[in-house]
Amino acid sequence: MTSSKSATIDPTILFELDALYGSKWIARAAFLAVCLFAIWHVATNVYLTESTRWQNCIHFSGFALLAALTTGPRHYGKTWWLNLNFGIAISLAALWIAYAENGVYARTLAKTGQSWQFGAIDWAAAFLVVVGVIELTRRLTGLIIPVLIVLSLSYITFLGEYLPGAFRAANLPIDDVVFRSLYNDEGMFGIITTISSSNITLFMIFGAFLVVSGASDFVIEISKLVASRFRGGAAFVAVISSALTGTISGSAIANTASTGVITIPLMKSNGFRPQFAAGVEAAASTGGQLMPPIMGAGAFIMASYTGIAYSTIVAVSIVPALLYFLSVAFIVRIEAIKYQIGTDEVAPIDREKVIAGMLNFLLPLSLMTFLLISGNTPSFAACYAIGCLIFVSFFTRNKMTPEKIAKALALGVKTSIMTAILLVAVGLINNAVTTSGLANTFALMIAQWSQGSIPIALILITLASLVLGMGLPVTAAYIVLSILSAPALAGMLADVAIAQQLVAGISDPLAVASFMLIDSPFTELVATGMNSDQAWSLIRAMPVEVAISLRPSLVSPELLAGYLLTAHLIVFWLSQDSNVTPPVCLAAFAAAGIAESKPMATGVEAWKIAKGLYIVPVLFAYTPLATGEWLQVLQVGFFSLFGIYALNALIQKYAEGPLVWWSYLLLILGGTAAFIPLSLPSNLLGAMLVLYVIYHSHQGIKAIPETAET
Repeated sequence: MTSSKSATIDPTILFELDALYGSKWIARAAFLAVCLFAIWHVATNVYLTESTRWQNCIHFSGFALLAALTTGPRHYGKTWWLNLNFGIAISLAALWIAYAENGVYARTLAKTGQSWQFGAIDWAAAFLVVVGVIELTRRLTGLIIPVLIVLSLSYITFLGEYLPGAFRAANLPIDDVVFRSLYNDEGMFGIITTISSSNITLFMIFGAFLVVSGASDFVIEISKLVASRFRGGAAFVAVISSALTGTISGSAIANTASTGVITIPLMKSNGFRPQFAAGVEAAASTGGQLMPPIMGAGAFIMASYTGIAYSTIVAVSIVPALLYFLSVAFIVRIEAIKYQIGTDEVAPIDREKVIAGMLNFLLPLSLMTFLLISGNTPSFAACYAIGCLIFVSFFTRNKMTPEKIAKALALGVKTSIMTAILLVAVGLINNAVTTSGLANTFALMIAQWSQGSIPIALILITLASLVLGMGLPVTAAYIVLSILSAPALAGMLADVAIAQQLVAGISDPLAVASFMLIDSPFTELVATGMNSDQAWSLIRAMPVEVAISLRPSLVSPELLAGYLLTAHLIVFWLSQDSNVTPPVCLAAFAAAGIAESKPMATGVEAWKIAKGLYIVPVLFAYTPLATGEWLQVLQVGFFSLFGIYALNALIQKYAEGPLVWWSYLLLILGGTAAFIPLSLPSNLLGAMLVLYVIYHSHQGIKAIPETAET
């Protein structure tokens, strides 16, 4: 039983407003308001019946006020009230926008609907929320997103008229831009904000409950229990704990900071190089965003954009996530063997923490996963998981007392501030891209530059994700990339199926007639069949509008949905690479600070360790890893492990021991054969070649004296 002293929560620990404004009363009042705000998020998704517009505007209203209070200059002196008033003004303006929606419709209809009829207060409220969200986003994330917002709004109001070629766009009246930005489903308070108000914030609150209840301690301790049996076990603790913590944290940087303070010193004391220890933590923490069932915010956004069930996205992500973490584990194993690192330095296991945190972690998370797979909404699953955690905690030493519940509520809201503001801000970009048709233009550009080549398209998307990730959080990078590139990539994947039909010949007369609109010498062969080169030449000659109309008639809806999911998974995985890829790799830099290693050297190490971020998207594109039957998925996943190990051994120039010259050739051949999709003879041959190299290298290391028991 915790003492009253330890159970008492000082609200200033969470919101530090006493330091900013010189008053603990302000901090305590804010703490109470934040707890009520968190409770409202639970209630609005379970009991209350506000309209989606009201829900999203209230959601933004509260977070805007919190963002204004907790960001900006750190020394306000006697003018601190300006910052407070700024937050209140944005908050009230957001509420007014929800209140005024029906009036705008009524006045516009009365005026024959020629233009949107905004009153003076409507214009003022619109100005405040747009300028306010831009300023708050600047405070929270830097200049990149605000600049993109300004460019997006300029593009559809006046700039598009002056751009050349496909980027030229018609200018829209300012009242139309304002209406679309505020009230369209693609705008500020539309679909993207609904993801935040209905899902992400609830999962952040659930994660905070897991942390406060001691579940995060259980993650660390159980990781030690498993990893201490393996050589270099401290690094395996980092991999396992970061994978499990990925179900709690929505940020690779937060994941690195929370688990890294334990795992990085543990790895260093175990004998790992500082930059390698930091690189492992950064790579594993980045993988936490790929780990079902929560997957950061990406799964919610993906479900909203694709219309594919959340449970389906989570289910198809299990094997890819395991591949990623096993790829990190392989390189840890090779490093431990190469530098003769043992297991004797792994910290002892605190069994009390294991027992105290076990129920608080396993039962709520299992219930949430069951509810998601059963087809319940994520918000329903998160709310009931929180209730389950509170209930089961009273059967453990870590009871969720009212003080701890308050702390968890406030902590969940605090960790949601940046994401909530960010998703509202991105709505402005999303609206501009959708309204202008820029997404189709970008899709056409990718198709033209890649010339129908999926590898080139993947390289282009990777480069775009890296550039965007230098200035955007990965959630924003994924949203922007998915809007611009996922439809094009999905279309290119569908074209593979169409090319196969063209080779065999198409019997549908309507489809044959549509192909006649294409300027190509091979259109006459559509009904009779052609060779592969002719088919791809015909596909590359298809105008975008013809391709869009043809794909649904030639490819089944199930396959099209699978290609769309595959494209979004590829973009989602590639959007994570900025966490570990120099020159701007924030998760690696955070880990370097803990390890006291050189930031750029740590970034390079993290990039090498996290190569699964590039391997798995290629598997998505060329194998049925995301769309196949379970036996196919398991076959691809199992044999891909041999290819991944071969690649790691080639990079490290080491396996279970030193490599001889012919080992490199066998690893290249074996790894390549292991990656060939659904070719069992090739896969078996590749696996045997890789296993032979592992065996031979292990025999070679016997001549080297060991410093620790393997």
